[in-house]
Amino acid sequence: MIEGYWAVCGRETELWDGAYEEIAPGAFNNTLTNDIRALINHETRLVLGRNKSGTLDLRADSYGLWGSVKINPNDTDAVNLYERVKRGDVDQCSFGFNIVRELTDWRDDGTVKWTIQEVELHEVSVVTFPAYEATGVQARKAEVEQHRQRQLQQRKHQLKERLKRNGTKTTDAG
Repeated sequence: MIEGYWAVCGRETELWDGAYEEIAPGAFNNTLTNDIRALINHETRLVLGRNKSGTLDLRADSYGLWGSVKINPNDTDAVNLYERVKRGDVDQCSFGFNIVRELTDWRDDGTVKWTIQEVELHEVSVVTFPAYEATGVQARKAEVEQHRQRQLQQRKHQLKERLKRNGTKTTDAG
């Protein structure tokens, strides 16, 4: 499992010289029931999970947009990313969205700040280079190992049942 904050609220981020953006708390509240995907580096061909399939869990709180993705052990891209996150080589996030509502503040010093009040979220991504530096994810090895053990037990049970159906005697080896 990979989990962390895909977006952080209340922190001003410099988009480019003189232009800033901040995500307001509550900006994600009306969008979490959308069909949202978790991707690798915003690549639509590299899907890690999806909330409609139950492999992506997203929640908004006062800090930001938190989420977790169940890693498919049969997906080499997902497993490779998980290993990079586990080593700390990749540890940040981003998100793809449309702005529904925002405030614009033209400051006296000539800079501008947009405060995003509401978004329509399309995807979250584990990325190498995020727009928002405060985001972060971690790998959860215990859950992945637990999932592998469960799969192994299921496979052993299926094989025993198959042998029983074929009239072969089985012994329990653990």
